[in-house]
Amino acid sequence: MTQDTISVRDIARQLPGVMRRVPAIAKGLYYYSIKDDRKELTLGTLIERNAQKYGSRPAVMYDDRRLTYTEFNAWANRIAHYLRAQGLKKGDSIAILLENRPELLAMVAGAAKIGVACAMLNTSQKGKVLEHSINLIAPQLIVVGEELLESFEGVRDHVAFGHSSPYHFLPDTDSIHDFGETPKGYINLAQKLSGYRGDNPTVKNGPRLGDTAVYIYTSGTTGLPKAACGSHRKFIKAYGGFGLMTLNMGPNDVLYSTLPLYHATALLVCWGSVLSGGSAIALRRRFSASEFWNDVRRYGATTFGYVGELCRYLLNQPPSPDDRNHGLTKMIGNGLRPSIWRPFKERFGIETVAELYASSEGNIGFSNFFNMENTVGFTTAPYALVKYHEGTRDPIRDSKGRMEKVKQGEPGLLLGEITAKWAFEGYTQKDATENSILRDAFKKGDAWFNTGDVLKEIGWRHLQFVDRMGDTFRWKGENVSTTEVENIIDESGLVEEAIVYGVEIPGTNGKAGMVTLVPQQGKVDDFDVQALFRYLQENLPPYAIPVFVRVTSAIEKTGTFKYKKVDLKKAGFSLDRDGEAVYAWLPKTQEYTRLDAGLAGQIENGEINF
Repeated sequence: MTQDTISVRDIARQLPGVMRRVPAIAKGLYYYSIKDDRKELTLGTLIERNAQKYGSRPAVMYDDRRLTYTEFNAWANRIAHYLRAQGLKKGDSIAILLENRPELLAMVAGAAKIGVACAMLNTSQKGKVLEHSINLIAPQLIVVGEELLESFEGVRDHVAFGHSSPYHFLPDTDSIHDFGETPKGYINLAQKLSGYRGDNPTVKNGPRLGDTAVYIYTSGTTGLPKAACGSHRKFIKAYGGFGLMTLNMGPNDVLYSTLPLYHATALLVCWGSVLSGGSAIALRRRFSASEFWNDVRRYGATTFGYVGELCRYLLNQPPSPDDRNHGLTKMIGNGLRPSIWRPFKERFGIETVAELYASSEGNIGFSNFFNMENTVGFTTAPYALVKYHEGTRDPIRDSKGRMEKVKQGEPGLLLGEITAKWAFEGYTQKDATENSILRDAFKKGDAWFNTGDVLKEIGWRHLQFVDRMGDTFRWKGENVSTTEVENIIDESGLVEEAIVYGVEIPGTNGKAGMVTLVPQQGKVDDFDVQALFRYLQENLPPYAIPVFVRVTSAIEKTGTFKYKKVDLKKAGFSLDRDGEAVYAWLPKTQEYTRLDAGLAGQIENGEINF
């Protein structure tokens, strides 16, 4: 059974561990609570401080490369000097199109030292979406990795830059020592950097805590990305809140991350936590379940960063005598489902799960400070959980235009109050920023960030994630939570992965539940769908049992391990996807029936009364 409430006894059991972290907590609280946006405390100063204090300690690990803090800081300095020589200054921006490798971190660090912000382009983007993302920022120049040159070439003629020589290239090598071959029309940045000095730059009117350090792209409601502003403050909050207060990182820690660095969890949370302890970050281009533990042992990792379904992939690997043959005891990230929380910890010997809740653009974050189960933790930021209109991001307002908070234990729309201390940095697009702000919520003049997420309080100000707004649907007059149904299916022992959503059936009201799943064992045609049906009948009310089941060998995901639910919804119960089987729970039956073209046509034409 999963834990759904937190009592004073639960908190008390964790106090001995908390007491051991008191020095780190006190230090972390200082950084987490800094209010002055003009303070000269930035990503660049953190790295310079670590170079001075932990100079000979490893800063970045990648394949066979090991960079100390002294070496990494000098590399970032050469980048800063080069960018300044090109006329770039505080307030300018550059675009970064690199896969996970040390060059990406060095570019962000070097640019940060002179107040230049890096737009962290999603490496899976191509064509119109990539073009949109670049033009959204209007950067001075771009740094393209050899591994992504083809993607950029596809949009090169459709994007604009402010610099006269904007196209910079980095070879897919150890670019400090190997400059590679320079493609026509590009400046070989690796070669150029070799001619610049590695001392810390002196900058008049340098960057401050509140200045933008990075732009992180988030999904837009129109399908095109939005660019969220990430200030140096967000690095500092991760440094204090996650790295010191929660993980208590130190110089002997190594955080292993396969998460894409264009994502806030990897760049801000994981790297920010690493910097707090003079720790090292070990990178891999892409996640590999089969190589994960080998890498952990290879790098001597003590911590790792997770998101989405990464932990499920690891749990689905065959058990091995080496499952606990490693030094990894901590993990930080989000999206660990309650159904696998304890099995994951017990199988792999994990002591600390620093589950968190945050968003790239938001002003509020939660951290599992007390190491409780099945919670995103708590926050010192002001927040509210309010009643909302089902299936939308809209809160319910009363006759006076005010919102109503939900009772403890009830799901509510999470809002973060916007104050001087808890500022909402928003997006580059003013209309997108304003659309995320709710005004006059509880009193005239107040302002709140609308997260669009539904959470519930489970005791002692600890929240549990319930659903993304829109990830609920109404069927048979009842509201169905996709996350709730997914958790039940997860615990069946029949599937490796399951994603639940609502689909429309002609002639019905609301949406019928549908699940796309990957069988635990065997091929698509061998899956025992009737065993699943019997299990669902035993564990779910009738209205929550998925009407449709799509069985497939793999579910496509984004680079951050999130399901492409929009594509699945569009496919519905259609049969035009090769190698898959679709089943339906037909009226007046007590089993799933495999669809053929004739039966699917009858449903589509509204000839079957659901």
